[in-house]
Amino acid sequence: MNAAEATPTLVRTERRGGVMVITLDDPPTRNSLTNPLRAQLGAAVAEAEADRSVRAVLVNARGPTFCAGGNLESIRDDSAPWNVHQRFRRFTQWLFPLIWLDRPVVMAVQGQAVGGGLGLALTGDLLVAGESAVFMAGFFRLGVIPDIGVMYHLPRLIGMARAKRFLFENATMTAREAHEIGLVAHVVPDAQLQEEAFARAERLAAGPTAAMGLGKQFMARSFETSLLDMFGYEGLGQILAMTHPEFREGIGAMIDKRKPDFPGAAQGG
Repeated sequence: MNAAEATPTLVRTERRGGVMVITLDDPPTRNSLTNPLRAQLGAAVAEAEADRSVRAVLVNARGPTFCAGGNLESIRDDSAPWNVHQRFRRFTQWLFPLIWLDRPVVMAVQGQAVGGGLGLALTGDLLVAGESAVFMAGFFRLGVIPDIGVMYHLPRLIGMARAKRFLFENATMTAREAHEIGLVAHVVPDAQLQEEAFARAERLAAGPTAAMGLGKQFMARSFETSLLDMFGYEGLGQILAMTHPEFREGIGAMIDKRKPDFPGAAQGG
């Protein structure tokens, strides 16, 4: 039996028009971030990155839990310094590419997003939650610090004071509570989650995704960049944006008073 046959499919991909749907598919482990799942998620993101006809990505999960984070037994048994170092180095193979993907990423979250699962959810540009969604960190309960980007994303999304309180108190946040503080963009009944999240991703895919990708890269630098440097980034980014066929389509459609066709312009350009 070769390695491909020995490893089950834990992450599935589906193309629906300009949207790539990436599904975590390991319900028996509550979609825990095992090494095989991380590797397959990284491969799915690499596939989206390499295919310019993919204009938006939707990440969802099968089963009642979005993602339970790291496997506790693996964390306990794999805590030697070099092993931890190697695990963090492998973030460049799956987590960083998802964060840096230059197209919009929508997260569809139902049930629990715990620990690293919370970190995964926070990498999305737009988070749509089912009413059953519950967000928990839980890192300090284990005697470890938050990882999977939680300490980077969470203070930026909800503010430092809220982030500290949530993390230090090992708090639980419902979908509605997360929506009230802006962490979640939309809350819908669970039965409508996949349909609504895909509709959001499809709408983004119909937009000027090249410009969105540039804006996404520059906004990620805004908290640690001076005003003067941000104006420099804006100027360089605008030069690039205005060379893209989507700019010509967008400005032309505005002048002609018609609906723009950004996907068609990008394909034809």
